Amino acid sequence: MSGEPQYIGIKESFAFSCGPEKACFNQCCCDLNQFLYPYDVLRLSRALKISTGEFLKLYTYIYCGDTTGLPVVSFMTSAKNNHACPFVTEKGCAVYEDRPAACRMFPLARALSRSREDGSLTEHFAIIEDPICEGFIDGESRSVAAWVENQGLSIYNEKNDRMMELISLKQQMRPGRLDGDDRKEFEMACYDLDAFREGVADGTIAFDADEKAAILKDDDALLGHSITWIRERLFGSHRA
Repeated sequence: MSGEPQYIGIKESFAFSCGPEKACFNQCCCDLNQFLYPYDVLRLSRALKISTGEFLKLYTYIYCGDTTGLPVVSFMTSAKNNHACPFVTEKGCAVYEDRPAACRMFPLARALSRSREDGSLTEHFAIIEDPICEGFIDGESRSVAAWVENQGLSIYNEKNDRMMELISLKQQMRPGRLDGDDRKEFEMACYDLDAFREGVADGTIAFDADEKAAILKDDDALLGHSITWIRERLFGSHRA
């Protein structure tokens, strides 16, 4: 296996299976440098029954991305444990039902392109053949579309695409590193969503009555309004 991506259409098929019967089981959860989307942080914190702030403190570290200049959240790992994911066990993933988007997508990669004519988005997929992965040996054949459905990726892609639009807008309008209060507000609005909710609750962050009620009650509304808020805060009414 070359390790080079092989581009594939959403209706095309590939063969892959993963499980404890594979000799490489859990190896892809080690030597890890995986970033998390806001929806990943929200899902995992809820599964663990802790706040987003506690989750970020206990399981992640935040650094400035070289390419985007934006805060990036990654799992905290230890060299003593082969840089393994904090949630991997001998039996597999301890948070499997709420695992991050990148875990669900593997062995595929997904990218988006935007039409210059009408602004519509097009998905592009590629197979990533990791040399240590035995999943391609005698794997089950399925289409990319079936994999996306089977792995529960639709909701993740929907939520994460809003973040990708925000990153694209940042690159267009404010290239370079995001620092100071802008960085703090970005981290809060995109990752420490419970802190954002607290700001809405005490009136520090202003929304109209209906929006406020939705944010305080519903996590989907919280995530949607927080990303809209930081986009308008940093870039006015512009969209990617």
